[in-house]
Amino acid sequence: MLATLMKLLSACLWPSSSSGKSSSDSTGRQDGLLWYKDSGQHLLGEFSMAVVQANNLLEDQSQVESGPLSTLDSSGPYGTFVGVYDGHGGPETSRFVNDHLFQHLKRFAAEEACMSMDVIRKAYEATEEGFLGVVTKQWPVKPQIAAVGSCCLVGVICGGMLYIANVGDSRAVLGRAVRATGEVIALQLSAEHNVSIESVRQEMHSLHPDDSHIVVLKHNVWRVKGLIQISRSIGDVYLKKAEFNREPLYTKYRLREPMKRPILSGEPSITEHELQPHDQFLIFASDGLWEQLSNQEAVDIVQNHPRNGIARRLVKMALQAAAKKREMRYTDLKKIERGVRRHFHDDITVVVIFLDTNVVSSSKGPSLSIRGGGMTFPKKL
Repeated sequence: MLATLMKLLSACLWPSSSSGKSSSDSTGRQDGLLWYKDSGQHLLGEFSMAVVQANNLLEDQSQVESGPLSTLDSSGPYGTFVGVYDGHGGPETSRFVNDHLFQHLKRFAAEEACMSMDVIRKAYEATEEGFLGVVTKQWPVKPQIAAVGSCCLVGVICGGMLYIANVGDSRAVLGRAVRATGEVIALQLSAEHNVSIESVRQEMHSLHPDDSHIVVLKHNVWRVKGLIQISRSIGDVYLKKAEFNREPLYTKYRLREPMKRPILSGEPSITEHELQPHDQFLIFASDGLWEQLSNQEAVDIVQNHPRNGIARRLVKMALQAAAKKREMRYTDLKKIERGVRRHFHDDITVVVIFLDTNVVSSSKGPSLSIRGGGMTFPKKL
């Protein structure tokens, strides 16, 4: 066990010989509304990514970064960063997070000369503040940007440790082998902030004891103020700052009573886990996947099929489940155009990270930077 953890540690602490270069893993393939990268290499093993679009504009964004985790490339720390950003109300916030969160993390990691929960928390805070600046600047000409937001799920593997941070309802699940039986069980690592969960509703009531309507059951769905299902996010400034909950924001977003305090939070839930030799792989995905598959179903699919194309397989299984619910054929569902497709399923992003703890040579390979969908956007909105 000690030898295994030392291998993980070595991949994090010692730089790769080609850390200044990006590998050919930075591209994927497109098949209609599906983008996929069937197989690639990160510092500690293989990975697979897939994204399927349902909205008229893709609101899911994602990235995998492997190599230097600070702006001081030569001094570390080194590891792998995964981000899944499920936008709502538009793509602006998730795109902004995709452009800025990892850069903030690298800056704070350089300042503290290590990776930590505090570094990740600061990166979230800086990203939230940055997007608030965008909204403030654009409010006079584009006020509806105040009602755009994003869930934000992050995983960082470094020094034998796994850090998981989340706002919203995307999810990270670990596949862990049970030595006695050989089976691989699913362990959910991320805390979710969706008011469909009773404990989250209770949290909202405790934070807003003077508001009996802080959570409302609307059309058989629990929503914060009858507007949104999640209680934490990046963006959604209209439910955080009173000055952005007024005209000319659309009436449907405006509260009937004055906002006494922020209703939504941008504070991430962060946990750290010491990786074990029997930890096999991680699945990071937006809620579009988890609406169709259980944690254990997803883990079983990864465990029982070839690695190559496994993220694409998970997306396909989710789409097949969505088609079955609507009593239609999967082949017919695939023919439905974006926009209309949203009535059948959400945008779905899946990243599968394999934890090949016996791989040491990969730490000498080139650094990796890839975005789900294969799209790049300007650094500034």
